[in-house]
Amino acid sequence: MDVYFFDCDKTLYDYDFHKRLPKLAELGGVSQYRLASSWWAGGFERAAEIGEYSTSEEYLAAFAEVTGARLTLGEWQAARKAAMTPIPGAISALREAATLGTVSLLSNNPIPFKDSLPELTPEIVDVLGGNDLVSAVLGARKPERRIYTRALGRFGVRPEDAILFDDSVANVEGARACGMQAHHFTKRDDGTFDTEALLDAVHAFAARPR
Repeated sequence: MDVYFFDCDKTLYDYDFHKRLPKLAELGGVSQYRLASSWWAGGFERAAEIGEYSTSEEYLAAFAEVTGARLTLGEWQAARKAAMTPIPGAISALREAATLGTVSLLSNNPIPFKDSLPELTPEIVDVLGGNDLVSAVLGARKPERRIYTRALGRFGVRPEDAILFDDSVANVEGARACGMQAHHFTKRDDGTFDTEALLDAVHAFAARPR
């Protein structure tokens, strides 16, 4: 079985934190500076991405305690979605990969992200079929070796039979260090995403010598 792992942010969806932060500030009734300097600079989001909070409720309670911004899950989703724009060519490549093997997310994100996928990523949830691995569940972040080995273990697949598509060079190199194949997803000089190369990489992996 071949497994095609896709990153989410800046791979399947363009992501702009500078759109998310103002929305969070508006909904939470606190300043953008307070949010950024307390939660993100304080390392709480990174901790959440490696499983510090096991439920969305725990995450939101900690967020309120640290920042003073009390959000419902729906409000958290609204701010997150405001920062996300589908990349049609990448989503088409995901759908193509699903005809060739098993597809899965492999994303550095906290539990509320996983819980919110139907709202945040309606274009792909049907394709993933529940294969929505996030770092908070796996207990490690890319490019740590453990996240790749644990993801492979979830599918019982050999490293050479898996490929990662990711916008981060470090994440791509981490996957390759584990014996996986990987494709670095990039933007062209004109600001458009090179989705053609992504699709070519999907086909090349499927057609590789066995």
